[in-house]
Amino acid sequence: MKWTVTVGDRVRGRGRDSGAGFVEYAGLMILIAGIYTLIDQLGLDGKISQAIGNAVNNVIGGG
Repeated sequence: MKWTVTVGDRVRGRGRDSGAGFVEYAGLMILIAGIYTLIDQLGLDGKISQAIGNAVNNVIGGG
């Protein structure tokens, strides 16, 4: 029963985790911006688009 008590305290208690804060959102945005910049600088955007287009054509049987 100890586990259920601690889970209940965690959800409803004083030390509850009420969701992501500003730091988590800022870190996520920095990570996404870094990935976008890396893809853009390496010129992978065209290759990724072409690979997705080829995969879609293979699935639908297009030319």
